[in-house]
Amino acid sequence: MKIKSLFLALVTATLLVTTACNDGKPYKIIDGTIHFKTPERPAGQQDVIALTAEPLETVRVGFIGLGMRGPGAVKLWAQIPNTEIVALCDLRPEGIERAQKYLDRFNRPRAEVYTGSIEAWRELCQREDIDIVYIATDWENHAHMAKYAMECGKHVAIEVPSAMTLNEIWDLINTSERTRRHCMQLENCVYDYFELTTLNMAQQGLFGEILHAEGAYIHCLDNLWGRFYQNWRLRYNRDHRGDIYATHGIGPICQALNIHRGDRMKTLVAMNTKAVLGYEYWEQVTGEKYDGEFKNGDQTTTLISTENGKVMQIHHNVMTPRPYSRDYALVGTKGYATKYPVQGYLLHAEALGEVDHENLNSHKFLPEDIKAQMMEKYMHPITREVGAIAKKAGGHGGMDYIMIYRLVYCLRNGLPLDMDVYDLAEWCCLAELGAASIENGSKPVAVPDFTRGNWNKVDGYRHAMAE
Repeated sequence: MKIKSLFLALVTATLLVTTACNDGKPYKIIDGTIHFKTPERPAGQQDVIALTAEPLETVRVGFIGLGMRGPGAVKLWAQIPNTEIVALCDLRPEGIERAQKYLDRFNRPRAEVYTGSIEAWRELCQREDIDIVYIATDWENHAHMAKYAMECGKHVAIEVPSAMTLNEIWDLINTSERTRRHCMQLENCVYDYFELTTLNMAQQGLFGEILHAEGAYIHCLDNLWGRFYQNWRLRYNRDHRGDIYATHGIGPICQALNIHRGDRMKTLVAMNTKAVLGYEYWEQVTGEKYDGEFKNGDQTTTLISTENGKVMQIHHNVMTPRPYSRDYALVGTKGYATKYPVQGYLLHAEALGEVDHENLNSHKFLPEDIKAQMMEKYMHPITREVGAIAKKAGGHGGMDYIMIYRLVYCLRNGLPLDMDVYDLAEWCCLAELGAASIENGSKPVAVPDFTRGNWNKVDGYRHAMAE
């Protein structure tokens, strides 16, 4: 009996070491790594990798949320042919009127209005004459609105970040898979001119094998905190750890690394500084001191390893005074690209082809004249097609216009969208996964395979083009 008792004690001790009690947490710690459960795909569902839908001659859109981002999106949609702005919804009539004036400016009919109730958006989703619902509300309303819209048979395009929790992420994945409706996150930075050009270079092998990539959202919001309706954004920073706004930094590098198109995010580790300025901003904006714990540190850093042995480094800092940066960088076996604080390329001589060059080495950027020649040579076809129009139309220098143009183009041609629901999941999951890492002394976290086994189904990221 003593031997049996000793054996049971040893087994119990081993289990305590390898699997920590989750204490109500949605994860377990196994052999020092945090694991979240991946729900099984419901019977009858299939993945939506390279999902296509019936082509739409005219893309009819309804907007939910006309605060800081929505009216500008309406302005851009109004400039894109073969679209119809059907309906506008917001709690505040003044936001709707701003959007209506853009329709007036571009000789578009005024849209139907939904306001006066926090549930008015549901009526918009139920309309039979809308193909896609464009959601630009606060973060915490994104996912459930998108789910309902898809259940009403609509495609959805959701401002960033589109989901804040793993539960929301899995809800969107399952709903998109079940309804076969597109669910796209509106990540505009993947359409910036330098990023598109660099992606084209990477896809043509100029950097060799990309081993490491960097991205960030570094943007001091000290003069913007008071503009968010009822302080929702500062409140979210106050109440949550982790990189809660990762998409601008991680999106472009995930495309360059072919994430869920031949590689996948496997493990992440996150850490943050203590919160200092959050308390100050809260008092400035609300007039009240906050005595609780301000959870989001002034800077958060996340490291991610991939199945194929690559590494990503992502930063988030909206608190401290720093120049704006997305820290975009690709590190390859034959070259290097970076955008901040200055744009630059470093390439092996053989990558330059017929471009004149001399005295190149592995320690300095290409001279400006050669860089300009290379950027012209490798300008992305999308930029070459609509870049000039986009710059004239506006929207963060034109990348917002390109984003909407590509969305409409793909819907009209029945093509896969440039970003799918799994991109949304991968780029948004840093919030909850990073928080779990930070709360457990920066333990590694196993990143769920949001494709549930199909991350290697497509070989390489590509923009779909009509023949």
